[in-house]
Amino acid sequence: MVESVHRASPVDPTHYPVSEKVPEPVLQRLMMEELRPLVQRWLDERGETAFAGADQFIYWVQYEPTTRAAPDVYVLPGVPRDADFGAWKVWETGIRPSLVIEIVGKDVQKDYVLAPQRYEAMGVEELVVCDPGYAESPERRQWQVWRRRGSRLRRAEATDAVRVRSEVLGCWLRMVGRGTGRRIRIATGPLAEVLFPTLAESEAQRADAETRRAEAETQRADAAEAELARLRAELQKR
Repeated sequence: MVESVHRASPVDPTHYPVSEKVPEPVLQRLMMEELRPLVQRWLDERGETAFAGADQFIYWVQYEPTTRAAPDVYVLPGVPRDADFGAWKVWETGIRPSLVIEIVGKDVQKDYVLAPQRYEAMGVEELVVCDPGYAESPERRQWQVWRRRGSRLRRAEATDAVRVRSEVLGCWLRMVGRGTGRRIRIATGPLAEVLFPTLAESEAQRADAETRRAEAETQRADAAEAELARLRAELQKR
């Protein structure tokens, strides 16, 4: 429990589990695992104090341990990125997720019907539901975006486009890849044409830049050496 985040509260004898073994499709798990650190890096680079988490229980009603949700990816505003907790209890801080991203797995009903109801009650500002299997039914959509209007979460968008806008993150969420290689990426630009790099891509870009700088320095050194040799030859002729 992080002292800078949590306030002292009376002893609560209620048991709030921190995990539950629920099988997930491989694609859903891979998308979630790659998206969470991407969201955290995006928040960090924007200078925002926020915690990007994944697949942890969030409780929002004290003494009701069954009133909970474990978002695939979520953002806790104002919470340090290095916060350490097992399960998040809203009543201890008053902090609720500003954003929840759910990736539809086998239980389509859960993410299409129950998720908006659950996160409305939790007090979430924005809910993004991504359905990698949307093509299996004409009633399903690749993206749905729900935003809080007053006390309610209202569906603001339902589309099969490759990207949707997140007001909380201030960027696009864009689907890339095919089949099991599909991933959710953060993107910028008018048409989400610029992908925010993953950590691996960012490190590769830095390494490539270092290589180019080293090559340029070598070329400059070679040119200087060649010019010095030419001047020496000229002096010898004179």
